[in-house]
Amino acid sequence: MNKQKRIAILTRLRDNNPTPTTELTFNSPFELLISVLLSAQATDISVNKATAKLYPVANTAEKMLELGLDEIKRYIKTIGLFNTKAKNIIKTCQILIDKYNGEVPENREALESLPGVGRKTANVVLNTAFGWPTIAVDTHIFRVCNRTNFAPGKNVIEVEQKLLTVVPTEFKVDCHHWFILHGRYTCIARKPRCGACIIEDLCEFNDKQHPTT
Repeated sequence: MNKQKRIAILTRLRDNNPTPTTELTFNSPFELLISVLLSAQATDISVNKATAKLYPVANTAEKMLELGLDEIKRYIKTIGLFNTKAKNIIKTCQILIDKYNGEVPENREALESLPGVGRKTANVVLNTAFGWPTIAVDTHIFRVCNRTNFAPGKNVIEVEQKLLTVVPTEFKVDCHHWFILHGRYTCIARKPRCGACIIEDLCEFNDKQHPTT
């Protein structure tokens, strides 16, 4: 895909959604970090339902530790892998208190050292909480970038590196959100909704899907 087409795609996505953000509900970098940690192999909807009850009770590292492992499990038991995630939350909160005065560090290496936090989660926190021009690549973004030929790659790291190279600076902060929403609602896995796609004419996918008339 050439540069002009990529810019046209990004411009169209921006015009359609000028101020995109995560669908996770949060009011602080700490809440975002915990929500992203919980969202692994879970839907944003399920995470938001759980945190709507959890955060009014515990929305800081200190309060989360005071709540304790068993109570955290009780609040997040509807989310997949809740036992492991609860343990990671406790460990993460202890590290935040011991090393960062209870605050979420605005630092990639520090974030990736937290239990349950990988590169994707760190990218989301840096981008959404702190406004860094990072691009987190999940399954939706990986699919969209390969299917459209916008930034094809064999794995998420390849796609991320290519996106950071080909996406102009003015689009970098919001690119993650545009692509994840596009993959979640339009360029879906099994049967992409090509007929309802605002970038269909720019997409280089060879097997576009349209309902039969």
